[in-house]
Amino acid sequence: MTNKPHPPFTCTYSPNIPEFLWQLNATIVLSTYQAGKLVFLSATDTERLVQLPRNFKKAMGIALKDNYLAIATADTVVVFSHDRSLAPRYPAKPNTYETLYVPRATYYTGFVDLHDLEWGNEGLWAVNTQFSCLALINDKFSFEPKWKPHFITSLEPGDRCHLNGMAMQNGKPKYVTALAATDEPMKWREFKVNGGILMDVDTNEIITTGLCMPHTPKIYKDKVLILQSGTGELIEVNPKNGEKRVIYKFPGFVRGMGIYEDYAFIGLSKLRTSSKTFQNLPISKESVFAGVAIMYLPHGSIVGYIKYETSVEEIYSVQVIPNIRRPGIANFEKDDYRYALVTPTETFWAMPAEKTDYETNTPVIHQKPQQSSGDVNFSYVN
Repeated sequence: MTNKPHPPFTCTYSPNIPEFLWQLNATIVLSTYQAGKLVFLSATDTERLVQLPRNFKKAMGIALKDNYLAIATADTVVVFSHDRSLAPRYPAKPNTYETLYVPRATYYTGFVDLHDLEWGNEGLWAVNTQFSCLALINDKFSFEPKWKPHFITSLEPGDRCHLNGMAMQNGKPKYVTALAATDEPMKWREFKVNGGILMDVDTNEIITTGLCMPHTPKIYKDKVLILQSGTGELIEVNPKNGEKRVIYKFPGFVRGMGIYEDYAFIGLSKLRTSSKTFQNLPISKESVFAGVAIMYLPHGSIVGYIKYETSVEEIYSVQVIPNIRRPGIANFEKDDYRYALVTPTETFWAMPAEKTDYETNTPVIHQKPQQSSGDVNFSYVN
């Protein structure tokens, strides 16, 4: 008798996680470029966790601000906005979600390998890894370069230092991580074990060196938290003198971190042993699962884990949506997003009009979803 294989996106979790998320009144959102998904992880009550995966090609950085969610993909940045009044009459699943994210804009960036994404005072910031710079994403250009490390001599493609992580302060980029202080295409690969750096954007100076594949810098209190991916460590850096302290060592390749109410939500990836990027890393033999670890930062203690059994092997970004227990999202896979209408004061669902066979004067019923003809009727949503 053989065991049946697990369904796609099967995950297990510590027994306390549903109650923890329910009481926190929040949702975890993560991206996995390997599986090409954005995933919401939500508690439906104090005992059950559900997930909502949606397709996005090479999903990478996630940015949250107010009602907005932006996600970097293979060659675009897609911006969504959520509205609670759309959710009750969402045609695909009425009375299921607290609120519903619908697309507001798509920026066509080209293949520039965007990594971290954050909103600031000037707009939407992105780490442009292909061009080794920080850039604004807007409707003027593919990207608008605003800053590069002092050792990068020209703004050209080539991924010269693998600039990847960005921490914001007062609405501006403040700290960045890179895998090496190199200025040749892909040269950083030679220094991935101990060539990583943390930089101050304002001074354009290196704060600390000797890091093993650093990612996801975050400012917490007066320190900078960094995921030292190659060793599986969460470390704390004093930005004044560059001193480093290990807070916790995880059983895997860590990348992607959201901080909310003194809790860190940290992504873990199961390394591909065939990948040249991950070969010879200290953590390569210890990385056994992909998922999310939740840590209480004041004590450095683990609250629990969410572990993927199937489908997900690598995680890039992890964020926390506050004050929403169960959001939904209408992406571009189905026509649903075309019918969601939002004004400053009201929301509507535009329902596709029935097509008619005028010879018999009977409605034409399609068994499969059809591309929208543009003919709609309107249903008012309070």
